[in-house]
Formats: sequence, structure tokens, C-alpha cells
Amino acid sequence: MSNCDSCPSKGKCSKIKIEYNPKNSVKHVIAVMSGKGGVGKSTVSVLLAKELNKRGYKVGLLDADITGPSIPRLVGTVGERAAMIDSEILPITSPDGIKTMSLNYFIEEESQPVVWRGPMISGAVKQFWTDVIWGEIDFLVVDLPPGTGDVTLTVMQQMPVTGVVGVAVPQSMVTMIVTKAIKMMQLMNKPVFGIVENMSYIECPDCGKQMELYEGKYGYHEFEDMGIDILAEYPMVPDLMMQYATEGTTVNLQTKALADAVVANAEAVVADDDCCGCDGCDGNCEDCDSEDCENCANRDSCGGSCSGNCESCGH
Repeated sequence: MSNCDSCPSKGKCSKIKIEYNPKNSVKHVIAVMSGKGGVGKSTVSVLLAKELNKRGYKVGLLDADITGPSIPRLVGTVGERAAMIDSEILPITSPDGIKTMSLNYFIEEESQPVVWRGPMISGAVKQFWTDVIWGEIDFLVVDLPPGTGDVTLTVMQQMPVTGVVGVAVPQSMVTMIVTKAIKMMQLMNKPVFGIVENMSYIECPDCGKQMELYEGKYGYHEFEDMGIDILAEYPMVPDLMMQYATEGTTVNLQTKALADAVVANAEAVVADDDCCGCDGCDGNCEDCDSEDCENCANRDSCGGSCSGNCESCGH
């Protein structure tokens, strides 16, 4: 809710506390979502993680699509198995040095279905945040499943999400569903950094002319009306990863633009961020002995504006 005064639960709500693993230090959590399946969220997540890793950042990649995990295939870790030490999980490191976690690291064959109900799926995602030894991470990229249900709520409420990147294709049905996801983020007060348009066009291999595949830049007007920027446009090609690996290609340049925008937006969010809002907060983190503040990634940069009291909240 953006206004406590209009909330029917005013004075009765209980803030969901984010749990932190003391062995981890994650600076930014970037959620990649769409609301619609099949638009390339996992591919965009991996491209972003690879580019950030190439720039020297310490990067993690969390596959939150429990029933349809695809990250191991995209990063080259198919067949790897996660190990546990004292009830904690060690991530699998990809060949290029990205720490990853996926449910496929716990099943015998990647084609084995995961037939779980919502609470179990949400619990697994939460464990990937609290029980995995990520260590020191600059950017943890979270690949979300389609929809705006349990898993998305779990990530938004139980992880300190810095910002969200949406993924769409220029087709009216997809645009409508992606718009739902964006509005969900806005309702939850999560910064939406912008949209990546995948399968934006086909490029002629002979002359280089761009031919629009669907309905052209259908969603641009609607996204712009919502104040959402287009961060990158990817063409329809057989293998985005192969094109990304070649310097100077369209995919390579667009991924660099995407990473530029994510880094700039993430740094701006941290600079402007307020206090973590722990129970009994008086706006002074320096004197706070709460575990919330001890584990808060924004401890040194919080604005100290939180009163810790919903009754007097003016936001």
C-alpha cells in the first residue's frame, strides 16, 4: 500500500522480516520477471549476469523457477549436484565464475518433473536465499517464474530486492500481461528499472535490414505512459548466447546497455534508500542493536527517516 491511512489493516499489520544468512553479504538483488512465460526471462537473466561478471562484479544467479528451471543449461552446469555442509547449501559455480543455484542441482535428471504445491515451492525459493552460502556478492540476479503468484510474492517480501527488470516481446497479449507484472511491482513499491524487449525484430543476414516480427513497437507507448524505460532490444536469433560472446554484435552491445542501466539504477536506489525499518526503529542506525540493522545492507547509507510506527506513517 502506498498510503497507510487508506489501508484496512492500519495498526494491525505485521511487517514481514527479511531473514539474512550471516555468512552472506549481498549488495544488490535484481529480479528479472515478466508475468508471461516463454519471453526469455532466463536468457536475459543469464546475459545480465554474464555481463556484470565480465565487468569484475561478484555475481550470483538464483533460479527461482522451481517447476521449470533452465539456468543450468544456459550457464553450462548441467549434471552438477549441490553439496551441503551443516544444513547449508553450496552454490554451483559456472565455468565463467558465476555462483548459481537451481532445483535441477537436486534432482537426478533435468527432465524429472517437480510436482509441488505453492507452499513447498515458495519454501524452496526462500531456502535458496537463506540457506545457500552465497558469500560476498555484488549482484544476485533472480530469475523469476511466470505470473504474479506465490514465488514472486516470496521474492519481493523476503528478499531485499533492489530493483526489477521486466522482459517482454512486442505483441499485444504479452504486453498486457507484462503490464500486470509491472503494476504489481509498483503496488509493492519495488523499483522497476525498465523493460527488455526480446524477439524485437529479425535482422536480414544479407543486408542487415531490421524486420519487425510481431506488431512492431506495440508496447512502447503503454510502457512510456507508465514511466518505464526500454533498456535493451534483442533480435530473434538462433542463439543469443553465441552472439553475446562476439564483441560488437547487436546482442553484445544491447547487453552492455542493459548492464549499464542496471548498475546505474541499483547505485541510485542504494543512495536514496531509507532505513531498513526494524521494530522499534528511531531513525538512528548507529545506535541500533537490532539484528535487522546489523544485517541490513543499507546500514551505512540509510536516510534514517523510518519511525518504525505504521500508526504515524505518512507514506
